[in-house]
Amino acid sequence: MKKVLAIDVGGTKIYNAIVNANGELVSDVEKHSTPSSYDDIIKTFRTIISNYENQVDYIAFSTCGAVNNTNTGILGSTGNIAKDYPKTDFRSLSNKPVFVENDANCAAWAEYEIGASKGFSNSIMLTLGTGVGGGIIVDGKLLKGKNGAAGEMHFKMRLDKHRKCTCGAWDCFEIYASGNGLRLTGVEMSKNPDITTYDIIEGKNKSDKLMQEIFNRWQNDILAGLVGLANIFDPDVIVLSGSMAQFVDTDYLTDKVNGEIVTTPLKVVKASLENYAGMIGAALLAIRSFNGKS
Repeated sequence: MKKVLAIDVGGTKIYNAIVNANGELVSDVEKHSTPSSYDDIIKTFRTIISNYENQVDYIAFSTCGAVNNTNTGILGSTGNIAKDYPKTDFRSLSNKPVFVENDANCAAWAEYEIGASKGFSNSIMLTLGTGVGGGIIVDGKLLKGKNGAAGEMHFKMRLDKHRKCTCGAWDCFEIYASGNGLRLTGVEMSKNPDITTYDIIEGKNKSDKLMQEIFNRWQNDILAGLVGLANIFDPDVIVLSGSMAQFVDTDYLTDKVNGEIVTTPLKVVKASLENYAGMIGAALLAIRSFNGKS
């Protein structure tokens, strides 16, 4: 059975593990802090690969940033990692075949193959964290777009230029639906500039009326985005992952989305693979790619 050294690269942490063709982790998961400099990131990659490449058939990266359609490199700066990171020549890091894909796309594929959206040909996965990531599968294929940047959740939500997003545009879905979006909603509604997401969730759990109202507005901002995505892509299922997904009510979202969309009914569910979905998806996609499957 083919085995892959999977490396999941984020702005703050790098994970690695060996994954087999069934999507099973067959080694311990190692965690490293993401170095601040480009050179140190490359040194970390080389150390990880030198320790394990003789035990695997392929190397697979699940990484922040949009990835090109040849799965060899990153298209542009990601903003949350060393500015030179996009120039990484991933294939030069090992003598084994190297595969690269965006982390949200990898997670979406893992959920499609062995997780919460298994058995559904059309799915969307949203990662609700500090920001919002997205991966879209249409007719059993990962939607990449003309250059590889499809699935970025920076579509416009409102037209009144109310909030500036981290991408520089105004009123993107991400700036409302993310953990940062919840915090900003809390600031606006409470008039407290120091309020945190923790304050809001804790207050909601204690039946604080204002905190519940803040949370409801945030959840309904997520709902608005789901309605738009559902009307465009007509998915079977929308999978929610990430640190903020644990707080949302998927039954509520399923009911409300189906009451507003003009397409066919869908389900909103929580991801089943969570922290390791990126590594698992990268490994499964690498095996698929290097074995000639489109």
